[in-house]
Amino acid sequence: MKERTNRNNRQHNISRLAIAVLASISTFSTFAEEINEDAAIEEVVVKASRLKGTASAVIAERKNQAFVADILGAEQISRTGDSDAAAALRRVTGLTLVDGKFIYVRGLGERYSSTQLNGASVPSPDPTRTVIPLDLFPAPIIESLSVQKSYSPSMPAHFGGGNVDIRLKTIPSEFIFNIGGNIGGNTDNFDDGYFYSGGGNDWRGEDDGTRAAPQTLQSMWNSYQPLSSLSQSENREIAAQLNRDYDSEMQSIDQDYGLDLTIGNRWEHGEKRWGVLAAISYDNQWEVNELYEGQDFRLNTDDTWSLVRGFDQVQTTEHSVTLSGMLNLGFELNRNHRLDYSLIVLRDTADTMKEKLGNTNNVLLSDGLRVRDSEVSYEEREMIANQFRGTHNIPKLMNLGVDWKYSDSRSNRYAPGNISTRFILLDENEDGQFDLQNESSLRNATTASRYTFQNLDDAVENYGINFSLPLMFGSTEIELKAGSDFIKKHREAFARRIDVNTLAFDNADFNGYQLSTVLSDDVLLNNPLKGSEVILRDTSVKGDDYYSAQMIDAYYFEADVFLSNTWRISGGLRWEDYRQVVAPLDPATGQFVLPAEPTTEDLNDLAFQEDDIYSALALTYIMDEEVQFRFSYGETTVRPDIREVAPTTYLDPLTTYPVRGTAGIETTEVKNYDARWEWYMDTGENLSVGLFYKDMLNPIESVQSPGQDGPPLVVIANADDGEVYGVEVEFMKDFAFLGDFWGMNGNDFFLSGNVTLSDSEININTQRVVEQTKVSAAITNPTRRMTGHSEYVVNLNLGYDAPNGNHSVTLAYNVFGERIILPGIEGQDDKYEQPFHSLDLVYTYYPSFSSTVKLKVQNLMNEEKEIHFSDTLFRSETKGIGFDLSFKYDFQ
Repeated sequence: MKERTNRNNRQHNISRLAIAVLASISTFSTFAEEINEDAAIEEVVVKASRLKGTASAVIAERKNQAFVADILGAEQISRTGDSDAAAALRRVTGLTLVDGKFIYVRGLGERYSSTQLNGASVPSPDPTRTVIPLDLFPAPIIESLSVQKSYSPSMPAHFGGGNVDIRLKTIPSEFIFNIGGNIGGNTDNFDDGYFYSGGGNDWRGEDDGTRAAPQTLQSMWNSYQPLSSLSQSENREIAAQLNRDYDSEMQSIDQDYGLDLTIGNRWEHGEKRWGVLAAISYDNQWEVNELYEGQDFRLNTDDTWSLVRGFDQVQTTEHSVTLSGMLNLGFELNRNHRLDYSLIVLRDTADTMKEKLGNTNNVLLSDGLRVRDSEVSYEEREMIANQFRGTHNIPKLMNLGVDWKYSDSRSNRYAPGNISTRFILLDENEDGQFDLQNESSLRNATTASRYTFQNLDDAVENYGINFSLPLMFGSTEIELKAGSDFIKKHREAFARRIDVNTLAFDNADFNGYQLSTVLSDDVLLNNPLKGSEVILRDTSVKGDDYYSAQMIDAYYFEADVFLSNTWRISGGLRWEDYRQVVAPLDPATGQFVLPAEPTTEDLNDLAFQEDDIYSALALTYIMDEEVQFRFSYGETTVRPDIREVAPTTYLDPLTTYPVRGTAGIETTEVKNYDARWEWYMDTGENLSVGLFYKDMLNPIESVQSPGQDGPPLVVIANADDGEVYGVEVEFMKDFAFLGDFWGMNGNDFFLSGNVTLSDSEININTQRVVEQTKVSAAITNPTRRMTGHSEYVVNLNLGYDAPNGNHSVTLAYNVFGERIILPGIEGQDDKYEQPFHSLDLVYTYYPSFSSTVKLKVQNLMNEEKEIHFSDTLFRSETKGIGFDLSFKYDFQ
């Protein structure tokens, strides 16, 4: 705790430095004053079809939306057995899930969409993105997920693919108290897995200090005392204090388990109503996988590719702990005034051990050599949000409606001590087998082992107010809307890399397979060293530490007009003033990464500002109570991410690729076109067909530049233009037309789903990229599909509900078309993630009105995740068949 307090004090000073940069830019003087003022702010009745019955409200909301939107309700999420928001959203038409965390809307990457929580902006614990990872939100606390795909002025102007609003459960209509538990596992977990000794609090997802840097090292970082200033003896003393108990060992894998508890009630007294809802959820899970990680390949004479550098045998074990809590308080007066308060606490910890066998350009299998990398990655993610909301109807003022919000939220990513260690394996007896214990030695190099220590704090304050005024003129209904939205965000990041230099030792014996044994305290403290060589080196780079601030002021006006209950015209304008500064720091000094005498241009490179007006228009033709047609157009923008405008290099902790921002990167201008036909039948069945087209100018893309040795440099650049277009089909159909068969009725079965067929194209001018980034751009395919775009996405749900309401079964299928994960360079083709056919089975049994038993079996086809290029395997990962048995009881 002391470490974080010291760091907060230090980073508060950093904040003031960044403010000084803003103040030095004339166009940002007002921004600097406003930020400075806030510097002190810290950051179910049984029915024939349960799905139809609970989905009716969701369908009604979607039908009544002025702009195209898709909504997923809590019962639909439960029906398919998805555990978090990210997994659930892949069921929505046109959405795909990438890396288990990020949602791509209509094939556009996470940067092209925005995410809100109960209509408010929230911070992100991701160190390289401002988009919040959606796996952070567990399913039990979600009421519904809304994805608005056509732009409306009340939405943020940063809108490419769409806007995702995660709406959490609110106060109940009656007393509720339920408790549930689950137990599960995965077929890949049946055998033992590699893992290591962690801390005493790992069961609750919290490091107890075991992984943290020694206090001496932390004090040096806080005072910006360089490691190089220490004497040789002081350096080796700190080396001995570093935790080295990361040695892997085979151990049996525990089963998954979890617990959910929800309690709430509502009371009434006259015209007053108030209520409370509290929920807590805990999950402890294990996952064992086998991976293949290619890095560099050689083109053979027969046009095939051979692995030159990479890991062909990888075993990984991940232990994850999720703890979330929610408290909602609500008060209602005369049904005209309502106040709500929500406290949301989300914690997610991932602890991963990797054992990797492979080869490099210099360590060759042909020479009887292999490399073994042992890696530990541990991170704690947390988000805390306090939200206040009010809705008011004022009859005396022509039923003027007023709603407002205030949200103060903060997130943190804490990675107290990750490590990667390399061993060299020598086939001494030349039997073609590598003995991991007896033919192993610690690598003798300047980086035999690398420790990384990271901390990220992100905070967002968001407040706004909206007014609505209903008017009637004969058969014409008009609603006028106006409002404002204000966002203040600041982020502080800290990162250090400490390398263990085994070349410093004189005649040390590095034979062994465990770091703690090879580099024992005796070796570190007493083994002779070469000359003035030191064991530990600080290899942190400029930009690892940074401070950023962002402000958005927005005002909008919107009109919604109904003509004779047949035509609906909605539209309006939104004005946004966007300001951002990113201040990369030198970890050795804590100063800005700037020339000794910075020019105005140097300071401007750290800042980004724009203001513009964004328009939208939607037309709905209501043919009858069941059929309607929609058409919409919107002009929006996509801005560079928080680190992409700073010309400094940092390592992406997820890919380990070096990434460098680009000063002067331009925003993407997007023109959005939508058309949809919708048919809502009184039986609960529905069918819709939609067309969409997006025309983009200056789309932002990540571009690889060839590297001399190791992974290529990733730079941020603008393509010239791009487009995305496609068709979406969504439906729900029962089988009542079949009548009775085999003792069952067709009305007890239903088929729901959606299909998206789309394409995209992006045009990259390599010369422009070179001029913009000042690095080589050996792009194999300058004209290609956009990164992450799938040409098709299919979701199908086949369900059965027993007539007595005691049983329900759902078979859920999801697949996406191949998509580019890494664009190719130097003649290598683009690397495509292959289609993953996900087939899940969910069976639910209701023994009584108050109890529920659910069995989930996921990935029934035992699919693997694979990435290919030119018919060559680049990466792969087993996923296994997951299973989970849960029980819930309602005390009512």
